[in-house]
Amino acid sequence: MYARPITKEAPMRIQALGILTIATISTAAPVRAQTYDPDYPVCLQTFGRAGGYIACRYTSLEQCALSASGGSAQCIINPYFAGARAPEGPHYRRRRGGY
Repeated sequence: MYARPITKEAPMRIQALGILTIATISTAAPVRAQTYDPDYPVCLQTFGRAGGYIACRYTSLEQCALSASGGSAQCIINPYFAGARAPEGPHYRRRRGGY
């Protein structure tokens, strides 16, 4: 057998394949990376053999507890809840005692 001579088509094919790959990757749907939904204050964390998951769909601990009962799950407070606010006013900090 003999080797084929390299033509101008080979580099152009590689370049076209690269452009097609980049276009395919950039048009893929973005995946939501955040586990905690910032719209709800309470999350249900489930455990299982195949793994667990966290579902933040509850507005109260009582509502979550109804879903968690009877299964291997627990209710947790959502650390990324967007409605959470720091206490306002001058009394939110600890005051120093007198010496």
